[in-house]
Order: sequence, then structure tokens, then C-alpha cells
Amino acid sequence: MLVLASASPRRGMLLKEGGVSFVRVEADVSEVLSQGVSPESAVKELALRKALAGLNHWLDRGGSMEDIILGADTIVVLDHQILGKPKDAEEAEDMLTALSGRAHDVYTGVALINGAGRQECGAVRTAVAFRSLTHEEILEYIATGEPMDKAGSYGIQGLGARLVDNYQGSLSNVIGLPMEYVKERLSVWGMGLGDIALHEVKDGLSPVEGSSRGITTS
Repeated sequence: MLVLASASPRRGMLLKEGGVSFVRVEADVSEVLSQGVSPESAVKELALRKALAGLNHWLDRGGSMEDIILGADTIVVLDHQILGKPKDAEEAEDMLTALSGRAHDVYTGVALINGAGRQECGAVRTAVAFRSLTHEEILEYIATGEPMDKAGSYGIQGLGARLVDNYQGSLSNVIGLPMEYVKERLSVWGMGLGDIALHEVKDGLSPVEGSSRGITTS
């Protein structure tokens, strides 16, 4: 069985749309990191913290030691600076202004562990380029409320797609979970899609919305 150690609706949406069944547990952890840590190391460490916290919750609920716990964390990086979720509208405006007309990287760390002591952690990077934004466009986007719970203050799966000129790599990675990588690693762990127990997770999410003109993948 796959156990998602995340409250993120976007990660749940991606797993469901990818045909992966799962159950969800809490994974509240400290996101404080050592100064100077690299973006890749940062997301891997945070993903592992979440997976470990999720494992503890799962075992406390009577879950199997063999069940696979998935933890993930996503960050936006501009000029070697990590951009997390904005604390307020002013910080969101600062982030979007800095991203305007420039390229940045999105990293997602993915950790898989079980109660039998097996664990692994990896990271996926996607390069994203914003088109040049006017101040009015930035303020209008912030007014929608969408940036406030997103790393880097935008959601490429929603209205934030209009801000993006192009990207190179995994789109699902930018949304919050690199599904190509996740499916490949689950297969290595011996969990084919047909082997995952069917657990209906009703989170009221709609399919991915929004696309950007000129977006390309590689």
C-alpha cells in the first residue's frame, strides 16, 4: 500500500490522475534548514523528514511495516536563493517581481521509506521561464489568492500558467510531484499500479486546469 505523507491537495490530485491509489497521513515537520544547504539537498532532507513523520503516524494507526510511505517537498530557486511560500501579499509581490522575465528552477524532493528500514531519497529539477510581467498583472494575480500557498508564489496548474513563457522538464514536478520519477521508483520498489490496494480518496479536487501558450517540454 502507498501512504502519502502530505496534506497537499496538488500531490493527491497528481497521484489520482496518474492512476495511483493511496491513503494519506499527517506529516507536520520543521522546515528549518542549515544555512548554505544546496537546493537539491534541502528538498531531499525535507521530503525525508515528512516521510519519517508519516511513517510514525501510519504505524501508530496500525499500518503495516511493509507499506511504502511517500514524502515530498517542492521549492523554487532563483539566483541560488530558495523561494518558499509567501508570508503575505507583499512578499508574494516581491517574489513575482523578481521572477518576472527570468528563468528559475523548481526542485521537488521525493522520499520513499517503510517500517522495515528501507529508504531512498531523490530530487527532480525543472527549469521554468517567466514572461515579463507588468506590475498590474502581478497585483491582479495576487488578488486571486492563488499565490499564497505556493512555493515561489505561483501555481503553474492554475492561473499562474499565464505567467509562464516555457519550461523544460517535468510539468508535474512544478505542480508538486514528479510523477514520471515517482512511478519509476515505485516500480523499483515492486509496486506496480495494479498491485496498489484500491483506496478511494475523496478530496473534491478537480482535474488540472490551465495551460500556457508557448509552454514546451523536454
